[in-house]
Amino acid sequence: MAEKEATVYIVDVGSSMEEKHGGRTLSDFDWAMTYVWDCITSVVATERKTTTLGVIGLRTNGTANELGDEENYHHISILQDISQILLPDLKRLRTVLKLSSTDSGDAISAIVVAIQMIAKFCKKLKYRRKIVLITNGRIFLDAEDAFEITRKIKEDAIELVILGVDFDDADYGFKEENKVPLKAENERTLKTLVDECDGVFGTLAQAIEELGVPRLKATRSVPSYKDQLTLGDPRVYDTAMCIDVERYPRTMIRKPPSASQYVQRSDLSNGNASVRSSATLMADADHVETGLQLSNPNGLTAVRNTRTYQVDDEDAPGGKRDVDREDLAKGYEYGRTAVHISESDETVTKIETEAALEIIGFIPWENYERYMSMTVSCIVIAQRVNNKAIMALSSIIHALFELESYAVARLVPKAGKQPTILLLAPSIEPDYECLLDVQIPFAEDVRSYKFPPLDRIITVSGKVLQEHRNLPNDKLKAAMSDYVDRMDLSTYGRDDNGNPSEYMTMTDTFSPVLHRIDQAVRWRAVYPDQPVPPPYDILTKFSMPPAELVQKAESQLNKLVVAADVKKVPPKLKGRKRNRDQIKPLSGLNVDALLKRDKKPKISRENAIPEFRQMLDTTEEFGAIQDAAKQLSTIIETHIKESFGDSGYGQAVEELSVLREEMTELEEPKIYNDFITDLKKKLLADQLGGDRREMWWEIRKNKLGLIEKRISPQSEVTEEEAKQFLTAK
Repeated sequence: MAEKEATVYIVDVGSSMEEKHGGRTLSDFDWAMTYVWDCITSVVATERKTTTLGVIGLRTNGTANELGDEENYHHISILQDISQILLPDLKRLRTVLKLSSTDSGDAISAIVVAIQMIAKFCKKLKYRRKIVLITNGRIFLDAEDAFEITRKIKEDAIELVILGVDFDDADYGFKEENKVPLKAENERTLKTLVDECDGVFGTLAQAIEELGVPRLKATRSVPSYKDQLTLGDPRVYDTAMCIDVERYPRTMIRKPPSASQYVQRSDLSNGNASVRSSATLMADADHVETGLQLSNPNGLTAVRNTRTYQVDDEDAPGGKRDVDREDLAKGYEYGRTAVHISESDETVTKIETEAALEIIGFIPWENYERYMSMTVSCIVIAQRVNNKAIMALSSIIHALFELESYAVARLVPKAGKQPTILLLAPSIEPDYECLLDVQIPFAEDVRSYKFPPLDRIITVSGKVLQEHRNLPNDKLKAAMSDYVDRMDLSTYGRDDNGNPSEYMTMTDTFSPVLHRIDQAVRWRAVYPDQPVPPPYDILTKFSMPPAELVQKAESQLNKLVVAADVKKVPPKLKGRKRNRDQIKPLSGLNVDALLKRDKKPKISRENAIPEFRQMLDTTEEFGAIQDAAKQLSTIIETHIKESFGDSGYGQAVEELSVLREEMTELEEPKIYNDFITDLKKKLLADQLGGDRREMWWEIRKNKLGLIEKRISPQSEVTEEEAKQFLTAK
């Protein structure tokens, strides 16, 4: 279970926080809130009930705390009690956490209020307790009871963190020039308090700078197997080996959060919700209104997907009849027929298994290929409190290491599960020993492909050529080798002592997609109307090679270009179809002219695409091109209109793609653009045999929208207009 946390943020909202310092364009308050909002939104994103926080406003216009009757506790307001923070709470905080018009208020007293909040909420339970004070230091401090405060903080095991706007920090390397005497004195007082509490004192600039470093999510290890590792069958042989072990994930892909589909609720217009829609948002029917306000502040509700099953029935309307899922039976495809297996007999298709991890053999290290690894890795350790098992597993690990071998094992994680084959590799570290495992394929999982060799050319007659224009020569190999050496990243970095080290370490390489989505979601939660800021530098640091390294390797790259005889490939020209040279027969006779008929050719539905292309190949006149496009356009609309369901959509999409391609090459994008614009109107207006919006989705999926200027210079459609066209409106 995740560790319980209770954090209280004390935010200075005094009027002096409105000032701007340090050459920043933001006020001290807005700059400080960059840090506060990031911390709060990170807590909201966890969705953990055990991660709670509260917010106190320091130097507020009013007073709202249990000790407010005393003068020292005036202008201190509890803006958020300690609880789990949800998005509605975050939006409410945005409205109340604003600058005040006073500079009265004691920061030490605010810390006392925070201590009282934590003591009241946590009681004697086990919590990770923390108080964070953010201020500019231009405040009144009453440090008379500092000793008692320090004792209480230590007694309750509270971590005190004080971050100041432009506070001096020797470790970070910052010192404010021409500091106000009051601020300098307050900094010394607060630093003394923090040092006595064994807390953290720092400048806000460092805290904001570290926001760009992604926070790694701590995960609780859950065993995927807790049973015995065996060698031999213990039910048959007394000499079989049995070791109590546990298996845990070692590496696992962390996927970015996925977006869900929502729709604007139509039943919120009068402020009341229907029972059915409320049940979708909140399982507890007694709290319908509360659930609606908390989990659905924007009037949005999740979209539910439904699935229907149909069978052919000539007597039913439309030729199909709906059936219930319970009436369906499973069948396995056998040739072109389905073989039915009832639920009672379905067990014959499954292998009855029992939970087990059985070693079935050993292989040398050199006989294992890296491409055989199929999954993420896990670790196998001995049972934690079983010394006998720890000693036995250690013996196997060392034996495998000394013999430079891997173990092959059969794993069934739970009874009834399908078996898998694992490769067990020994891992010996100073702190622990374990077996690392990855899943390896069965014979049916392996795909073998043959490719021609890269170091030689084999002719049709079987002759082997070592020198060929497609084979690299010694000069090219040497140039490539030198370039690779110049671009080496393994020693480009520097460690803390300035010595060469790896440039791109795994601990400093973060997933740009995952953390960029997280950054964008958290930003929009606080600032829904503002553009999302650019990604943090640490996320894009490794998207390009270091500029200094590229500059140093430029000379080797130029040599490589010369050695490889690299030449720029001219761009593919479009729209030159009319000017191409016509192929003439050896007889010199124009066969097309001899067979030409005065009757206008017609394009048939059964052979539309070849006949359409043939018409375009035999003419260069605009009228003939327009006529051919019009005929194909009519055929496309006919396919859509007469389509039973989506049966004709594939043919229509293929014909539409050919029409778009040919009009682009013929430099007549207007013909296609006019047709696709008219087709969209007809599809969305249900003028082609009913609801054909699915066909429009197919057009969007295949990117068969307007031909823009970037594709054809003769087009008058901009890129933005082309993107806007491919919407559902």
